[in-house]
Amino acid sequence: MIAFCEQVRRVRPQASFGADLIAGFPTESDAMFDNTLNLIGESDLSFLHVFPFSARRGTPAARMPQIERATIRSRAAQLRSRGAIQLQHRLKRLLGTEQMLLIEQPGRGRSECFAPAWFVGSAEPGSCVRSRVVDAGADHLKAELLT
Repeated sequence: MIAFCEQVRRVRPQASFGADLIAGFPTESDAMFDNTLNLIGESDLSFLHVFPFSARRGTPAARMPQIERATIRSRAAQLRSRGAIQLQHRLKRLLGTEQMLLIEQPGRGRSECFAPAWFVGSAEPGSCVRSRVVDAGADHLKAELLT
């Protein structure tokens, strides 16, 4: 995965990646969890969907040795925290850049690298407009529309 992300970024430097992560899957060791945390940084993942493992009756995973709920909650919180840090790094790297935004609703859009962007001004939902990133919030860009 790391090599793939690096390969894509050589061709398209602003590419971003995300992942769905399960915290506390049965038999997940501390070392396995640490590898997941490291992978987030090494792959420069920007968008994470983290959810705690929850056994479903009748599935093979439900029959496996389970991890304590407190450990699962803690690991999920750590993954979400690392994801927030990664997203903030990604957004800060976009400061001052020009971005095409796909307008989703009034005042909101997404950059080509999927970063959420807020802006003041008028643009029709579904349209693509040029913008300049002027600030980065915790989870979104602030952009000004360019004419």
